Amino acid sequence: MKAEKDILKKTRYFVIDMDGTFYLGDKLLPGALSFIEKLSATGRDYLFFTNNSSHSVESCRKKLAAMGFAAPENKIVISSHVAAEYLDRNFAGKSVYLLGNRELYDCFTARGIRLTADSPDAVVLGFDTELTYERIKKAANFISDGAAFIATHPDVNCPVQGGFMPDVGSMIELFAASTGKRPKVVGKPMTETVDYITGMLNCGRDELAFVGDRLETDIAIAVNHKIPSALVFSGVTSPEQYDASRLKSSIAVEGIGALAAYL
Repeated sequence: MKAEKDILKKTRYFVIDMDGTFYLGDKLLPGALSFIEKLSATGRDYLFFTNNSSHSVESCRKKLAAMGFAAPENKIVISSHVAAEYLDRNFAGKSVYLLGNRELYDCFTARGIRLTADSPDAVVLGFDTELTYERIKKAANFISDGAAFIATHPDVNCPVQGGFMPDVGSMIELFAASTGKRPKVVGKPMTETVDYITGMLNCGRDELAFVGDRLETDIAIAVNHKIPSALVFSGVTSPEQYDASRLKSSIAVEGIGALAAYL
């Protein structure tokens, strides 16, 4: 226990995944609230980060509020925010064909990103829960014709009640098979996400720790950038899967409530 506490000694901000980590379905996971309280009591802070670009900050806040947790607006970050900043930095003033739902459209338009349905400079693939075959066809042709290709995150599936639905990672493979091109991905576990968070918080990487239930995103972003991490077994990763994985977190616990003991 002391060794793990030493790993977190410099951590000021815990970057917490949401579904499967802080809540499951429509209920907060055991110990979620007490973990936040312990952070405050020990002079630490937190930031929620979700790769799910079909959400908005407001929809996340409403979901948390319905479960009894009032999250301030500035405590929620989504992969769509990272994608929007990437476009600002690299495609300023350029046009974008966006595959995304209304909440993602609203996020991009609020940032002043110029969206178009014709001859875009870039195609952005988000988690589009309203996707049609016609839009898939248009995006594939734009990519094939030379438009830059960007994806908000790499998750293959999104867990939903009763199972899962294909997420952006699955659509990446569709477009790669069709066009022969793969996108620039910017959500967890990519460097763009780390840089966005440290810029937002005005902190160093050594002041962060990632908490989540998914090895290939929540833990990989920490491992790839030499940042402490905590894996929770309350979501998609089982202890058996963790034992068989080459990716290892700094700490592995049953759930977020158990992580409070390491603060």
